[in-house]
Amino acid sequence: MSRPSESSNEVGGEVTVVWTDGACLGNPGPGGWAWARSSESFAAGHEDHTTNQRMELLAVIEALAAQPGPVEIRSDSTYVVNCFKDRWWAGWRARGWKNSQGKPVANQDLWHRLIATVVDERPGEIVFTWVKGHANDPMNNMADELATTAARLQQPRESLR
Repeated sequence: MSRPSESSNEVGGEVTVVWTDGACLGNPGPGGWAWARSSESFAAGHEDHTTNQRMELLAVIEALAAQPGPVEIRSDSTYVVNCFKDRWWAGWRARGWKNSQGKPVANQDLWHRLIATVVDERPGEIVFTWVKGHANDPMNNMADELATTAARLQQPRESLR
């Protein structure tokens, strides 16, 4: 039986490590999202018409909703990771939800939810780490497989032990 992954990092104390991924068959098209802590603790869901970036965001939102306390999100999405590492969110808020080119931030509905969780509701509890996709990280590969399968089958799947 696999235990949920734990580590210690700048958040302090025991940190639950969760891998997330989003997938889309066509962009836009049928999509899937997934998070995984271990081979026995994961969830995946789907939307019938969406984009890959929306699925990446939803994977993190769903992962954080299922994990209390300090969490390290490991994602192959620079879109998600860089928002927090480079504090894009602070600029978006300061500019009235406009990006650096003065255009409305894409996927604002999901960004509002995610940023509220990470920055406002759970400050200092959540960190983001980028991992190379389609490489030798078994848990990233598992999250990718779960998200891709959810997109293809348009069916949710979970095992929350």
